[in-house]
Amino acid sequence: MFASVPDILRLAVLPVLGWAAWRDVRVRRVPSRTWYPLVGLGALLLVWDGVGHLSVGTSADVLFFVRVGISLLVVAPIAYLFWRLGGFGGADAKALIAISILLPTFPTYYFAGFTLPVVVTTLGVFSMTILTNTVVLAAGYPLALLARNLLDGEVAFPAALFGRRIPTSTLPTAHGRLFETTEGFTRSGLDIDALRMYLRWRGTSLEAVRANPERARDPGSIGETHDPTDGAVGDDADDGGSVALDADGTAAPDPDPDDPWGAEAFLEGIEGTAYGTSPGTLREGLEVVTERDGVWISPGIPFIVPMFVGTLLAFVYGDLLFGALGALGVV
Repeated sequence: MFASVPDILRLAVLPVLGWAAWRDVRVRRVPSRTWYPLVGLGALLLVWDGVGHLSVGTSADVLFFVRVGISLLVVAPIAYLFWRLGGFGGADAKALIAISILLPTFPTYYFAGFTLPVVVTTLGVFSMTILTNTVVLAAGYPLALLARNLLDGEVAFPAALFGRRIPTSTLPTAHGRLFETTEGFTRSGLDIDALRMYLRWRGTSLEAVRANPERARDPGSIGETHDPTDGAVGDDADDGGSVALDADGTAAPDPDPDDPWGAEAFLEGIEGTAYGTSPGTLREGLEVVTERDGVWISPGIPFIVPMFVGTLLAFVYGDLLFGALGALGVV
């Protein structure tokens, strides 16, 4: 293989994205420091390439700066905007911003008889190709979820397109949102991280709450409260043990009898919003998980996973959408 030094260094994005995707699947958390080396490397390589293009000044060199501008001034802001609107997680946005700096233009890798990527777009903005590849791959996730559910004999709709059914006892290590209420299906059910936060705040476990829901529903049963953490799986706090609710527990000061489960007390007593959870959503979710042995959840998929695959495909194949449109004779 032959390539320029900057293009060889840009391959560093693949192991970093691969590790981030693996971690996001396991714990839904990617440290911000993960992206600092890629941003630093990207800035260094932009200067390296920019100096070379400034010294020549042909139309191709001007086009290089236009493409860099699109990557930095269009792709990066798109990532930030989608994060602000809730379409991306923070790690997803930071990953795409890092990519917009590190991979603004198409790299080229020469092999005996062929070069990669195979399909290069007219626009020539590599970070944009990674974004479109990611969107195309993510769009196929509901179909893959449907196929899995049908193979498992789960045919409830629309749940089979957007969720999966799991044993309630496995919620302490699950990710996503409840896809159901006591009345039916919903896309805005209780966030499972928020459920873990609530259990840790009470100093109890899902097993204990399910064993004595009447006691847990009584706000007077809430005694000493604890650090709820951020709800991540694997925290040192108890999120699935067998701590029993104390039937004679010491009540929290002035518990509100009109606050079932202590939902309002929980949300008022923590910093932040527990992933947008309202008292009503928390109460409804607790009713579901204490009544049923199996629940539908909407697990979603960390955007970094299709981003990693989309990036890998971009390096090897190129632009999936542009290639498909070319095969249809559209471009």
